[in-house]
Amino acid sequence: MKKIYIIVTLAIALISCNSTGKNQNESSAKTDDSKNTNPFKALVLTERGGQHGSFTDASFKWLDTFSKENSFEYTEINNTDKINEEFLSQYQVIIQLDFPPYTWTKEAEAAFIKYIEEGKGGWVGFHHATLLGEFDGYPMWQWFSDFMGGIRFKGYIAEKATATVYVEDAEHPVMKGVHDSFLVPNDEWYTFDKSPRPNVHVLARVDEASYQPETDIKMGDHPAVWTNQKVKARNVYFLMGHENTLYASEDFKKMFANAILWAADR
Repeated sequence: MKKIYIIVTLAIALISCNSTGKNQNESSAKTDDSKNTNPFKALVLTERGGQHGSFTDASFKWLDTFSKENSFEYTEINNTDKINEEFLSQYQVIIQLDFPPYTWTKEAEAAFIKYIEEGKGGWVGFHHATLLGEFDGYPMWQWFSDFMGGIRFKGYIAEKATATVYVEDAEHPVMKGVHDSFLVPNDEWYTFDKSPRPNVHVLARVDEASYQPETDIKMGDHPAVWTNQKVKARNVYFLMGHENTLYASEDFKKMFANAILWAADR
């Protein structure tokens, strides 16, 4: 009789544990779903027109749809005059869509540094963000160079080119659902004085041997997507971002979508 009582007691305990575990998992799933659909605000910093104009216009067309589908709103600004700590506190992610690392006000620089170093929000940057050097009478912003891996802009291939990009970290959230390799059509490929790889975590690289048309202007190790894990903010930089033809690439759109939601911690 005692043995039967022990067996029954153990069975009840196991059923109770399984039920509790199920409830905890359901609760966790509900929490994750709630987090993923929680509305947020994005700040889009961009110039308009110019040689990147077609990319910028196509990006906003895509953002209009993507923001509605993912419960966030965005604000566009075309200079850094409004940027200070209070202004940035409204936003969960900054998208530096087409804006260089110069012409910033000193107050904007200080607010952005604090935002990134203290992890007050996330950052997604493209192409123009690594035009690092002395341009238009402005000195190089050393902090931004360090943020991008300690690099300085050197040049770019003489003509735009289609190239193959290879994913290096398929497990990273930005690369979820992205093919192991994919074509980036007709874009401009910046080169730098050195590879940022020693100072950043590379998510993808461009294969310089795949450039069409071919070019002798090459960098060697050429990261194309990377993140700086030494700061608290979730951040990712995309080397591409010159032409609207990028939006013909499902892999590019997937990376951009992933990047926004990951950087915004959604």
